[in-house]
Amino acid sequence: MKRTISKIFVAMALFAIASPAYAQFNLKRAIGGAAKAVQAFTLTDAQMADYVKESVDWMDKHNPVPSEDNPYTQRLRRLTEGITDADGIPLNFKVYDVIDVNAFACPDGSVRVFSSLMDLMSDDELLGVIGHEIGHVIKRHSKNAFKNELLTGALKDAIASTGGKAAALTDSQLGTLGQSLMNAKYSQKQENEADDCGYDFLVAQGKNPWGIVMSFEKLMSLEGDSGNKQSYIQKMFSSHPETKKRIEHMTKRCQEDGIERPVATEEEKK
Repeated sequence: MKRTISKIFVAMALFAIASPAYAQFNLKRAIGGAAKAVQAFTLTDAQMADYVKESVDWMDKHNPVPSEDNPYTQRLRRLTEGITDADGIPLNFKVYDVIDVNAFACPDGSVRVFSSLMDLMSDDELLGVIGHEIGHVIKRHSKNAFKNELLTGALKDAIASTGGKAAALTDSQLGTLGQSLMNAKYSQKQENEADDCGYDFLVAQGKNPWGIVMSFEKLMSLEGDSGNKQSYIQKMFSSHPETKKRIEHMTKRCQEDGIERPVATEEEKK
């Protein structure tokens, strides 16, 4: 049985406006209150890396990560075997055994795939999602989104008070940062860039890039469903016209490169 963790509502206008509801993957309630004006400051890459690591470690600790002999973990290990870095960024992969349909990649190369997403997708489709998310890492979209959260979000007071030094953070603060990693918002231009970058990454790894097209098609086929299946769809697709263009663009690339579209079987999903 999949475990449930405590639901968190982040008391920030950003998330109140933009964040979708999550069925299971939720974060601890953050401390409310308006952010105070602080003196401008900057963050080095090393300081950024400290905050990312602490946030990822917190999420890994507070979510059910299956053991190495679990079928979900074994499948993810098989699919990502030999995929060790992205543009010099070391990659690591884990499954969160939760009911939400989601996946995300962090600036440090941590890729987290939710078991319910794995249940829905063939191997090629799942690799398509992973390739797209890694595309955001390679293009530094995830890094820039996380840095923006640190500099302008609810934690800016705490960070500014330490001069940008990564200090010990509370569960509420780590929950806020975890939310920003999991639910990073990207522009349509960034999504398109991640598509193309993910395509190139998969090809370089010897994987079939048709998986990106197939994953889009699978997610769009679920759009009419209610409940938790909406989370990743809402994050990936901002509008129907743009989604259609993305599918057409990636299809054209596959066809021009002479890559054969694989046939998904039920056995691949097991």
